[in-house]
Amino acid sequence: MKLDLLVIAVHPDDAELGCAGTILSLVAQGKKVGIVDLTRGELGTRGTPEIRLQEAEAAAKILGLSARENMRFRDGFFRNDEDHQKALISAIRKYQPEIVITNAIYDRHPDHGRASELVVDACFYSGLRQIKTVDNLGEEATGLEQEAWRPKIVYHLIQDRYIKPDFIVDITDFYDQKQASLLAYKSQFYDPNSNEPMSYIASQEFMEFLKARAEEFGHVIGVKYGEGFTVDRTIGVKNLFDLA
Repeated sequence: MKLDLLVIAVHPDDAELGCAGTILSLVAQGKKVGIVDLTRGELGTRGTPEIRLQEAEAAAKILGLSARENMRFRDGFFRNDEDHQKALISAIRKYQPEIVITNAIYDRHPDHGRASELVVDACFYSGLRQIKTVDNLGEEATGLEQEAWRPKIVYHLIQDRYIKPDFIVDITDFYDQKQASLLAYKSQFYDPNSNEPMSYIASQEFMEFLKARAEEFGHVIGVKYGEGFTVDRTIGVKNLFDLA
């Protein structure tokens, strides 16, 4: 299945936190969007890997995804090395996305920056035909040799730490659905009735921070809510009227 956009993020819920509104906006435009989670988030303070996989499936339905996969890399211990790059190249070639969104270039959580580097390198190497891979991801894997494919561009989320965005997407019409996709992760976020141990992202203050960040980015472009992204190379346009 060829996708227009593939979000590759290290933990289940990273994509929802950073770009659920953008995903929903693109799906509403008829674009095909998928998510590849690198790990099951097994080092998380709350929940279990099994619960988080179930929550990711529930969130995928809310987002209207065309596909969602989990690479099952080791949470906290994956590396930007040949084995991990080749596994990820296989996923990129499977879905042949035009655009990839991945984790922040640096962040509070060290997995985010490391995942960002891994994805950027894998996207580049995926375009080299001398690197051989086969379709071996998911239940419908064919085992056939894959063609080289390089996404046109990679964008980066802005997550916990503030990074000045290179561009901002208006998500005002999709903010409530974004919130619903986050709340699909019942084990992870604020729930006053939960018996799970407290964590950084499980506080009410963290949810308020997320809303404030969306309002801040929205304010910059003159709308109610926005999501910001950074780029590794300058974006070009053919028509100035394409700009909001």
